[in-house]
Formats: sequence, C-alpha cells, structure tokens
Amino acid sequence: MPTTLTLKNIPDEVYERLKASAKTHRRSLNSEAIVCLESMLFPKHVSVGDRLARARALRAALPGSRFQARDIDAYKQEGRQ
Repeated sequence: MPTTLTLKNIPDEVYERLKASAKTHRRSLNSEAIVCLESMLFPKHVSVGDRLARARALRAALPGSRFQARDIDAYKQEGRQ
C-alpha cells in the first residue's frame, strides 16, 4: 500500500533541479521524486550480453540496408575534403 512521505529541509538546489526535471518530463514534483527514488534504489542493470543481444535483434529486424559500412565511411570522408 502506498505511503505518504514528507521531506523537510530540502536544499534549494536539489528542489530546483527536481522541479526542472519534473517540468522536462511533464510530471508533478511528487511523481518526479518517486521516479528518482526508484531509479536510485532499484537500478535496472542490464548485462553486456543482454544489451548486445538486444542490439543484434534490433539490427536483424531492420529491412535490408542500401549502404554498407564502407559506403558510409566514404560519405563521411567526402564531406571532409
């Protein structure tokens, strides 16, 4: 069951950053504080293997590309000359 928590003596800088972050994410101060606490207390660590597997799956799902790595490198070099 959700619990109410009252915070006192929050440093002005912390409050301002939380307020700015809430505005950026279009959340209330309360919601932003909960998201921040959850992200610090329950970090979602993804192993390197899982991250690579996800990247490979995403790449495999893309339609065939017209460009090869060498083509992309050539285009990048072309703009530098």
